[in-house]
Amino acid sequence: MFAEKLFKTIFYINIDNMSVFIGIRHEDKYKMERRAALTPRHIAKLVKQQKLDFIVQSSPKRIFSDDEFRQAGAMIEKDLNKCNIIFGVKEIPQEAFEPGKTYVFFSHVIKGQPYNMPMLKKMMELGCNLIDYERIVDDQNKRLIFFGKFAGLAGMINSLWSLGERLKEYGYTGNPFQKIKQAHNYHSLEEAKQHISDVGQEIAEKGLPQELLPFTIGFTGYGNVSIGAQEIANLLPSKEISPEKLLYLKDRKEIPNNIIYKVIFKEKHLSRRTDGSEFDLHDYYQHPEKYENDFEQYIPHLSVLMNCMYWDARYPRIVTKSYLEKAFAQGRPKMMVIGDVTCDPDGSIEFTHKGTEIDDPVFVFNPFSMEPTMGFLGEGMLVMAVDILPSELPRDSSEAFADALFSFIKPIAHADYDLPFEDIDLPRAIKKAMILHKGELTPEYKYIEKYLK
Repeated sequence: MFAEKLFKTIFYINIDNMSVFIGIRHEDKYKMERRAALTPRHIAKLVKQQKLDFIVQSSPKRIFSDDEFRQAGAMIEKDLNKCNIIFGVKEIPQEAFEPGKTYVFFSHVIKGQPYNMPMLKKMMELGCNLIDYERIVDDQNKRLIFFGKFAGLAGMINSLWSLGERLKEYGYTGNPFQKIKQAHNYHSLEEAKQHISDVGQEIAEKGLPQELLPFTIGFTGYGNVSIGAQEIANLLPSKEISPEKLLYLKDRKEIPNNIIYKVIFKEKHLSRRTDGSEFDLHDYYQHPEKYENDFEQYIPHLSVLMNCMYWDARYPRIVTKSYLEKAFAQGRPKMMVIGDVTCDPDGSIEFTHKGTEIDDPVFVFNPFSMEPTMGFLGEGMLVMAVDILPSELPRDSSEAFADALFSFIKPIAHADYDLPFEDIDLPRAIKKAMILHKGELTPEYKYIEKYLK
């Protein structure tokens, strides 16, 4: 009996002392992707407090240098072959996956996205485990780990910068928005905020051209992305009004030239029941096929639209190609810029044909030729649709993301993935986010099979 107890004690001590190397990927999907899932500050704490071992893949472009990670206690290597658990941010190239390993990243597969099905198939063939940040949620289905607020922050900065450039094309040279830079050209979020506050002060003191009044910014959605975008807009002299009041704002006798009106649109403003009955939010989510676009009544009253909402193909689009064609046929519309932070190709903004890159962030969609042209020039609607917006604020966004991820690192690293799925000891939120276990779709994600054929 004593010998058996001694063996068990030694066995468990050895298990506890086994090295589980945790890898941090070099991001390679986009040239200007500079984020990291964990920062040197967080790794230093995990090494010291949790006795975890980290290997960071060397990167010449990551916002945190190799030396910063080395000083935090991580090893720096060219590859992650020694790692059992690998954390990334964006999708991983198929050739980088290794058999039986656990990967944690934004996989973008839960909608059956066609462009990522080959990647998912490869992971299945290799018997990999996949945990997706997007599905780490609480019992109310609220996301716990996200970059969303930073997408909104950077998206609003970029949209104001885009507005300045578009106004210049329209002949408003020297307009105050021209002083705003693209988000990645600021050293930090704090610097960007200070600069935009200065622009806001100028607008408060000098006002905007009369022909641009009333100047309005609309926000679709009210989650983290919208909250981030509004945080930047609030640095300007702004006043929030309801969508209903927006419809009559232009009829006011006196409209101040130094106020920007903010309007937040909820689901009931975007869609209506096709049978004319009253909008019901629960019914909308359960039966979106019963609803149609109701947003077009508001579009003529907006100067800028920030699209910050969740959307998938079951729901009505909010701005269509046909609407835009009709609007431009009557002359240049009031709306000058769409900041499509949602960035769904051919999605809620139908003419967002693709997500754009940081170094080529905007395009003009011509509603007559039905063709987009990259850049600020041309007839049509200017769209800013960068699909890795948080990477324009890489240090700030990585720090906030890692703060949320921090407490999950040890249980993810120490879980025994050889056990049957139902027996794996993981926090509930992480287990709900496990899409693949040993190459098999877990019960909650079996529906993805229909997209793999």
